[in-house]
Amino acid sequence: IAMTSYQGGHNEYFRYMRDLLIEKNAGHIRIFGGGGGVILPEEIRGLMAYGITRIYSPDDGRAMGLQGMINDLVAQSDFATGESVTATGALTPANHLLLGQWISAAENYPEKHAAALQELHRRALTQTVPVLGVTGTGGAGKSSMVDEIIRRFHLDFPDKFIGILSVDPSKRKTGGALLGDRIRMNAIHHPNIYMRSLATRQSNLALSAYVKDALAILKAAAFDLIILETSGIGQSDTEILDHSDVSLYVMTPEYGAATQLEKIDMLDFADVIALNKFDKRGAQDALRDVKKQYQRNHQQWDQPVESMPVFGTIASQFNDPGTNQLYQKIVSVIATKTGAPFGVTHPASDEMSEKIFIIPPQRSRYLSEITESNRAYDRWVEKQSRLASQWQALLQAGGLVDDPAAKTSLQKAEEKLTLQLDPRNRQLLEQWPERVKTYRDKIFRFKVRDKEIGIETHTTSLSHTQVPKIALPRYEGWGDILRWQLQENIPGEFPFTAGIYPFKREGEDPTRMFAGEGGPERTNRRFHYVSKDMPAKRLSTAFDSVTLYGRDPDYRPDIYGKIGNAGVSICCLDDAKKLYSGFDLCDPRTSVSMTINGPAPMLLAFYFNAAVDQQCEKYIRQHGLVAEVEKALNKNYPAGTTRPAYQGSLPETNDGLGLLLLGITGDQVLPADVYEKIRRDTLQQVRGTVQADILKEDQAQNTCIFSTEFALRLMGDVQQYFVSQKVRNFYSVSISGYHIAEAGANPITQLAFTLANGFTYVEYYLSRGMHIDDFAPNLSFFFSNGVDPEYAVIGRVARRIWAKAMKLRYGANARSQMLKYHIQTSGRSLHAQEIDFNDIRTTLQALYAIYDNCNSLHTNAYDEAITTPTEESVRRAMAIQLIINRELGLARNENPLQGSFVIEELTDLVEEAVLAEFDRITERGGVLGAMETMYQRSKIQEESLYYETLKHNGTLPIIGVNTFLSSKGSPTILPQEVIRAFPEEKEYQISMLKELHANQHNHSAAAIGAVQRAAIHNENIFAAMMDAAKVCSLGQLTQALFAVGGQYRRNM
Repeated sequence: IAMTSYQGGHNEYFRYMRDLLIEKNAGHIRIFGGGGGVILPEEIRGLMAYGITRIYSPDDGRAMGLQGMINDLVAQSDFATGESVTATGALTPANHLLLGQWISAAENYPEKHAAALQELHRRALTQTVPVLGVTGTGGAGKSSMVDEIIRRFHLDFPDKFIGILSVDPSKRKTGGALLGDRIRMNAIHHPNIYMRSLATRQSNLALSAYVKDALAILKAAAFDLIILETSGIGQSDTEILDHSDVSLYVMTPEYGAATQLEKIDMLDFADVIALNKFDKRGAQDALRDVKKQYQRNHQQWDQPVESMPVFGTIASQFNDPGTNQLYQKIVSVIATKTGAPFGVTHPASDEMSEKIFIIPPQRSRYLSEITESNRAYDRWVEKQSRLASQWQALLQAGGLVDDPAAKTSLQKAEEKLTLQLDPRNRQLLEQWPERVKTYRDKIFRFKVRDKEIGIETHTTSLSHTQVPKIALPRYEGWGDILRWQLQENIPGEFPFTAGIYPFKREGEDPTRMFAGEGGPERTNRRFHYVSKDMPAKRLSTAFDSVTLYGRDPDYRPDIYGKIGNAGVSICCLDDAKKLYSGFDLCDPRTSVSMTINGPAPMLLAFYFNAAVDQQCEKYIRQHGLVAEVEKALNKNYPAGTTRPAYQGSLPETNDGLGLLLLGITGDQVLPADVYEKIRRDTLQQVRGTVQADILKEDQAQNTCIFSTEFALRLMGDVQQYFVSQKVRNFYSVSISGYHIAEAGANPITQLAFTLANGFTYVEYYLSRGMHIDDFAPNLSFFFSNGVDPEYAVIGRVARRIWAKAMKLRYGANARSQMLKYHIQTSGRSLHAQEIDFNDIRTTLQALYAIYDNCNSLHTNAYDEAITTPTEESVRRAMAIQLIINRELGLARNENPLQGSFVIEELTDLVEEAVLAEFDRITERGGVLGAMETMYQRSKIQEESLYYETLKHNGTLPIIGVNTFLSSKGSPTILPQEVIRAFPEEKEYQISMLKELHANQHNHSAAAIGAVQRAAIHNENIFAAMMDAAKVCSLGQLTQALFAVGGQYRRNM
């Protein structure tokens, strides 16, 4: 077992894993781990002493390199098992260890165990265990199909035992095999289901030589059903028929010409055929042809072709009707051919499988349409700029000649030329002198949402120099002036290259600091610490892994170890109320960002309800209704039960707002009409962001929990709710490149993939009938800033591409054209060696971000490479921003990058590179099509490996890591203070969760039913979730949605 450890909990779950293996008499299984600097050296020693084979440290990485660590892991794991197995009598379907040992014995020591294996074969003959053989071409989706069959069979027959043998091919050259089928399996995690992967151990064959023994072992153990899946086969391989009672052949519509069907032997012998990936082009015709071929091969001329056992399926789609029909047929054939007592209850309709398209097929070229319209605009700009230059030249020439004929000729040429010059561009040129003057005047006036704002245009230095906030070019050539206005322009004007607002907001730095540790109370105290004395409260929330995966706190050690580590534990509404208590969530100077993806709708529902209840609390206090709250609490929490309460003392700046209604909600106290008005007004005022970017999770980060289609539907429901409820000041998604960069992508790939994901959401929301200007203002972006040169222009390129596309391709208004983005300095550039140097890198990255006019900024703490940040390191991280914003003189200017030759060159180069990547994604069917072939993940992986290789061989110098080492060799630094969750916090989270489940048992069941009905009947799930979040825990809501939307199926 090889595990990358992230976000703490390693002391518990590595030991728990080892304990489970020992408990199951499987101590021979090796465990390896790595976690960067987060696993401290003494913890590594402790874990290895406990029995963990090896934990690789950053120093190991420097010394061994990636390949060296791989070689070490493989060398320590390369040994045969199954030599000393004996007890055949204890062989049962539930004894997974013994089953595995006997299969290994048959593979590795067949001569030694020949007599025992013969006895098992004899026992197998006494059992009637049907074997379903599943075969098909490589890439047809056999593993996904098997998983879907298992899921349905287990729902129909929860007491039956299923054994799965999955065979993968061995490579002829190396002898190795990738046993990767189980990664696609979601339904096998049950005591009644056993899966064993085998390698063929011989080339050019679809089955292992030991399949016969493995089947005999499972039959002897008396399983109720055995599924045998072969590796991908060619046209003529029918080997599986020798080992199965019923055979399923899985193919796709992409088999070539109809004549190719004559060459597929399995069409002669298969009992049932699945034409999987039925969403592919030509699938209907393929279904007809395969049915006809089956009819011809089996001489069933008296039967209608429609009745042939060939089914169009989309196994990757949850509750696919074609897969339901296929499953019913398979169970029916098994019962008929073997007499197995299987009676199907799983529902199936007659409807045909049909792909639920996220992006309509006719819109698959949306990214290339954007590149075409943006490039057409650039060509137009160049043409118009040349015309402007020529117009100026003609006017100047006319002023220099005296000859009337020449003057007349020049005037005619000028008149002809001005007809070609766009009237708007002529207006830009004519108004340019006045525009320059307005920025030289002392006060600049502009409107924001019908409110006039006056801003001083200059600041005064200590030397009494008047430093302009916006510096304009001194161009005199009209072509240069026009090109600059059309491609750069002043901040706040299309294409927003220099920024989306005319001036930065005064009294509100872009600082947004990340916090999350322990229970909600500890993080609440950290929030009050980082925002103390700040006029604007901009909070960014990190959640622990348990929350990130939509689960509830629990005593199970792998969960227990994660509670409150490297993020805050939030599992219910009361947790959210405590987390943000003391901050008025409707104050326009308060905004909250939540870094949560898979379960984002649930956390957002907690947050919105917490904000509503805050305003209910203010109403209750203003109208003297506190006694009514006490009555409701006494009713909800009779004697002997524990009311939820804020643990410990409130921080100095926490006035307790949000805590009065712990344990109840405002609608239990206030009249319905009053509550409804407060709820509506709150949603229209609350400011903040929820990350909720599921495309990036699939491509880079992995906190996907629901099937991709269902997760996107949830995102669409949230946005639809925002539109209907007029939620204007909250971002429904933070389209994130940060995690793409952290996974290893270079800055161009980060930017291209992130913008492509953003345009995919645009297309999806448009396909749901939303208007571009109703949802585009709810979209925001999130980028990483490293030290590469491209990071100097990442914001300006993003703004320019987005603005052009939204205006030219989608016809969006000015507000929708404005790309708002948050920057976090690179976590990947934080090193566990010479950690003091991390602040230097972070300062340079922050400077990039501030000069590029980011809308908000988080600076990482220097010690985050090894621990959750301490108060001391967070203070230093905040000081980086404060020193730049308040001390650095050049930062008083708000467009310092404009006019730089290298910045303009980089902007053009990066913009073109991003558009080229859009075209490459289009060639793969758009973002979702590229995800199917794992294009994004592969590209990120390759770029990460390139970086790691250059870092390891020293080609890429990293100070204090591979060069400029200290006299001690710059070893990994040990932190002075390590932040971890306290046992008391974990215990309290679990105990309060149990109280919630017990107290709200009746209400939660009804609320969960309402959420599931909304999902089944295609109603707005988030609207139902807003009510369910009042009485349900996070884990309850996640499990409820799994049942109706399906789990994410992982890929490799």
